[in-house]
Amino acid sequence: MKRTLLLILTLLLLLWGCAAEADSIQPTPAPSPVPDPPAVAMAKAMTTEEKVGQLFLVQHPIYTPIEELQTYHLGGFLFFGYDFADDTIDSMSAKLAAYQAAADVPMLMAVDEEGGDVVRISCHKQYRSAPFPSLRSLYDGGGTAAVLTTEAEKCDLLASVGINLNMSPVCDITNKWGSFMRSRSLGQDAQTTADVVSQIVTLMNDRSMGSALKHFPGYGDNIDTHTGIATDNRSLTELEQKDLIPFRAGMDAGCGAVLMSHTIVTCLDTEHPMSLSPAAHDYLRREMGFDGVIITDDLAMDAITDKYSAGEAAVLAVLAGNDILCTSEYIEQYEAVLAAARSGRIPDDLLTEAVSRILQWKMDLGLISQ
Repeated sequence: MKRTLLLILTLLLLLWGCAAEADSIQPTPAPSPVPDPPAVAMAKAMTTEEKVGQLFLVQHPIYTPIEELQTYHLGGFLFFGYDFADDTIDSMSAKLAAYQAAADVPMLMAVDEEGGDVVRISCHKQYRSAPFPSLRSLYDGGGTAAVLTTEAEKCDLLASVGINLNMSPVCDITNKWGSFMRSRSLGQDAQTTADVVSQIVTLMNDRSMGSALKHFPGYGDNIDTHTGIATDNRSLTELEQKDLIPFRAGMDAGCGAVLMSHTIVTCLDTEHPMSLSPAAHDYLRREMGFDGVIITDDLAMDAITDKYSAGEAAVLAVLAGNDILCTSEYIEQYEAVLAAARSGRIPDDLLTEAVSRILQWKMDLGLISQ
């Protein structure tokens, strides 16, 4: 009997000790959720309509720009030479400031001011006494120093009128007479072009001027995709040993965007132009490690319109992996992308990722405070 009572007492003491120990153990608190980066949080807070609008860098509407930017929540305007013809530095600056004031999200204000054949502002004497020279002529006359001196002046002029994105530098390599990009290219070998591109991007970053490397993965000697479809049958090895070198240098220098060409580059995709090719975008993201903004070339060019309707081209561009659609047919394309987003054809995660990259770029450029 005593032994039994002793066993019972021992068991009771053990149970009491276990209970006391259990009471003393505090549950481990659940880890606090990691907050989203500011650009991601901002994108997630947007409506679907607002997200879709951010994807569009559109040809500047002449008649009702403020109404258009507010109706479609546009991410940016792209200006051409005629947009500057009747203004001065002061009046153009005031106009672009009014656009920014009317926008819920600060806008990209973009031009193609490469120099030489492609000038939108400096072709008007009220902005500069003579158009900016081409990269080729500057380098031939004074090397990298001449290029950078002019690029600095260019950044200052663009900023003075409210432009925050110059669709440059040109990374294409060609010296073949008759090729579309000959007059617009630097005219040097891949490594020299890469060195100059890297320094241009660094200078533009220092001045908070957006840049876009173009035309990925390199036009080479191909025809003008404004007027038709160009097919490039070069091997990937050839591209990697030549044309892609300046793009990689520009990315390493911190360029915020890459602009996709409309050429069909068969080593990456035998069917789609690069601007609509998931494989090309996957190569740019995975193989080259680019995590910035990807922009289409103008979706109104014949290389696209000869094969695709405006709305379908825009939807395919988003599905391929572009973040920004450069276009003049934005009303039809906005509606098509919005419908695809609402139906689930364009997943919301894909849309939010694209908008997050755009907003982060705008933060990097100082347009949005972080």
